[in-house]
Amino acid sequence: MKIEHLNATFQPAKIGNPHGLQITYLKDNSTRNIFVYNEDGKEIVDWFNAIRAARFHYLQVAFPGASDIDLVPKLSRNYLKEGYMEKTGPKQTEGFKKRWFTMDDRRLMYFKDPLDAFARGEVFIGSKENSYKVLAGLPPSTQGNHWQHGITIVTPDRKFLFACETESDQLEWITAFEKVISRAMLPQEYAVEAHFKHKP
Repeated sequence: MKIEHLNATFQPAKIGNPHGLQITYLKDNSTRNIFVYNEDGKEIVDWFNAIRAARFHYLQVAFPGASDIDLVPKLSRNYLKEGYMEKTGPKQTEGFKKRWFTMDDRRLMYFKDPLDAFARGEVFIGSKENSYKVLAGLPPSTQGNHWQHGITIVTPDRKFLFACETESDQLEWITAFEKVISRAMLPQEYAVEAHFKHKP
């Protein structure tokens, strides 16, 4: 695991243990999940802090001019949003399937099960300056969705169609997408976007 891409976040509800921790890292530029827990809450907090300490040391070396105050927010991050949505495939003729989605900064990942090690797929969410946008609803011709509260993500290459079970879920997801889309892309994010475009 490269410490550069390592993240840890407490996930008691998802893991089903009050001391559950989700550790993620990049493997072949895909996100890999590991779920761990310990009966002793102090032990899992010690592991969380050890990961953050290792990240802090890495960032001090990688960004020697940065102040500690600038580095602390980069030590670990919580997900912008997680939950179930339905999705359809690239042809938009397949039936919608219920999937667990995780919004990790600009990576929208979807899983068959919340505790899967690898995502079934990932979608890069860029900025409005780069022709990304989120729309409430689905195109009029859309069929196969069971849930009625649609979301369309427009990227330079295609549209991604999702459906939420409730209007409040739809609004929460749209808010999360808009938060990312309204933020200008960093130079290193262009390399990530290029990788997504060339994924098979």
